[in-house]
Amino acid sequence: MNMLTTLQRIVQEVNRIPELDRALQYLVSTIKATLQVDSCSIYLANYDAQHHVLTATDGLSPDAVGTVCIGFSEGLIGLVGQREEPLNIQDAHHHPRFKHYPEVKEEKYNAFLGVPIIHQRRVLGILTMQQRDQRRFSADEEAFLVTLATQLALEIAHANMFGELMFSEAHATPTVAQVINGVPASTGLGLGRGYVPVLSADIEKVIHRKAHNVSEQIVLYRQAVDATRKEVAQLSSNLDESLPEDVKAIFVLYDQLLDANSLGREVEAQIKQDWDAATALKLVIQDYAARFKAMDDPYMQERAVDIVDLSNRILKHIMFDDSHTALPKGDLIVVAEELSPTLLAEFPQEHLKGIITIRGSQNSHAAILARAMGIPAVMGVSSILPNLLHNKTLFIDGYAGSITVSPSKAQENECAILIAEEDALYERIDAQKDLPTVTKDSHPMDLFVNAGLAAEQELKDNQNIMGVGLFRTEIPFMMRERFPSEDEQYAIYRGILQAHPEKPITMRTLDVGGDKPLPYFPIVEENPFLGWRGIRMTLDQPEIFLVQARAMIRASEELTNLQILLPMVSSLNEVREAKRLLQQAFYEVKEESNKNRTTLMMPKLGVMLEVPAAVHIMSQLAKDVDFFSVGTNDLTQYLLAVDRNNPRVSALYQSYHPAVLQVMQHIAEQAELLNKPVTVCGELAGDPAGALLLMAMGYTKLSMSAYNVRKINWVLRSVRLYSAQHLLSEVLNLSDPQVIKSHLDAYLESHQLGGLVRAGS
Repeated sequence: MNMLTTLQRIVQEVNRIPELDRALQYLVSTIKATLQVDSCSIYLANYDAQHHVLTATDGLSPDAVGTVCIGFSEGLIGLVGQREEPLNIQDAHHHPRFKHYPEVKEEKYNAFLGVPIIHQRRVLGILTMQQRDQRRFSADEEAFLVTLATQLALEIAHANMFGELMFSEAHATPTVAQVINGVPASTGLGLGRGYVPVLSADIEKVIHRKAHNVSEQIVLYRQAVDATRKEVAQLSSNLDESLPEDVKAIFVLYDQLLDANSLGREVEAQIKQDWDAATALKLVIQDYAARFKAMDDPYMQERAVDIVDLSNRILKHIMFDDSHTALPKGDLIVVAEELSPTLLAEFPQEHLKGIITIRGSQNSHAAILARAMGIPAVMGVSSILPNLLHNKTLFIDGYAGSITVSPSKAQENECAILIAEEDALYERIDAQKDLPTVTKDSHPMDLFVNAGLAAEQELKDNQNIMGVGLFRTEIPFMMRERFPSEDEQYAIYRGILQAHPEKPITMRTLDVGGDKPLPYFPIVEENPFLGWRGIRMTLDQPEIFLVQARAMIRASEELTNLQILLPMVSSLNEVREAKRLLQQAFYEVKEESNKNRTTLMMPKLGVMLEVPAAVHIMSQLAKDVDFFSVGTNDLTQYLLAVDRNNPRVSALYQSYHPAVLQVMQHIAEQAELLNKPVTVCGELAGDPAGALLLMAMGYTKLSMSAYNVRKINWVLRSVRLYSAQHLLSEVLNLSDPQVIKSHLDAYLESHQLGGLVRAGS
């Protein structure tokens, strides 16, 4: 058996064992036998006590498990954790950091190999091997242990999180609650009951739980089996007689497994060991699936899939009852794998108090949506399963990116006070939202809105909005099951342009791809953010571009407020080809409008500065366009080579990175030299500190979600331009993004604006 196969087998088996201690004991025994060493052990880190605890061993004294603790700065174990790298020693007893612990009884071992178990830069524990002989472990042995430790890290992280949550649930105290950290995606505070919209009927995602009401769990399991048997019988009766025998045989297999003397006997045996029905089913099914996968016959190997399918059907009837499917009353914190507009639409806005997602990050499309709605959100919470937070009281802090699970009554009261302070601050901001955006030293700024379908209402609700800086035309496309027709697009665009003829409306041509797919036009790529998206796609599909261009131009008849914006531009040729198509559409529509004796003007044309290449050819682009618009979200992503949807690297996505700030200042200077208007329509414009820096750089037009307009108006009216310019000069001399952010936060605090970037007034 090769090493890769061995690794996979060990990890799969560890995943199947429900208790962490038992799983780790299996792991050390298997490693010892596989590599034929004399001892293998695991120490887990306890950060509260600042020591590593011997958790499992095969070779050291079993009496030492759970009792021997080695300080983070003590012995060879502490050294591995401090150095965060493998330590391979021929004679451990003579190493200067060796420390003797008589309880573990390791006197007979000389060779030592220790590797850290690390998850997201945090040392979770140490995995060790020891040998009687004085020798260095081989490179292959070291590589095997390092590889195993990396795969083990996520399992331990999940187990720790689950264990802490279960402890806090069972031993609730007035002062302790579990806090989970993620990526702060949308500012604000929220308190409510966790709600998972669709609980997962996936046997792999079942969380191991104990349940001491054995008879109830057995009844629950038997009822689920009866419901599944009826479901399977119905499916079987619907089968066409012409289907192959092997397909029909699957239902025979299902029937056999559903028999009480088959699957039922084993599941009920697990329930009698105090596991709940879902956990018991998972333990038995995983064993069955593993047996089928291990068979030599390919047909029988494939039956493992059928076993899992059957288990999911049973699980559905165990898990889903009226209490799970009915929308709970009161305030909700929605917990989901991912966020979508349709998912949010299911919930009454007055009761939606927060969003938590397992995937996504600060500048994913989902996060932008949450900010536009003014709903606090924490994303990229990859250390937990959604179902674990269902129906628990949650306090979400969108400023810090933290989630407090099952807070005590005293903590709930503290959370409610913070929320009340935030509400009071926004009432003050709302009261002045229609005052002009002018700094204390009389410097005017123009605020625009980034909009989707609700542009007309957003402009109507806030008199201070000067127009639409970015109308995302892809949203009407995403809400249909096919490409919208020219007339359908015309109706949308005409309504917006006509409702506010005195205000400029900038419409971006279709920008799909990346994190904005169309369900009826799937684009499957290994790296969608560097792929076929924005102007690249629409130029390759001119029929899509021309239909949209005609709809926009038709909608602007008798009006002068339409501006068209091209996304994802990286070359002058793209602009010229798009311009050619726009002119074609214009002359087609003009010919038709002449028959109706209506006036028509060629709309102004602009490009998004979001690909770094476009920034470097601004002087060339300026000859063919009327204005620029900076998309800071993608520009930051491409400058820093960070996928903004990937929580693993989300910490590297930093809007206040010195490179980002320098490029933003360069754009402002170039636009002034070229005498071209420039608007910032990325998320940086809607951030309090970001708006101040952009104003200091020379930008006078900022576009953001309607929810943020009132906040940015308040911020800009609270400062002086020269003060912001002094702040910018200080920031541009700093090299660390975190130091820059702290400096900006301190500035906001000094101007009584701290309540916009943290909890509390």
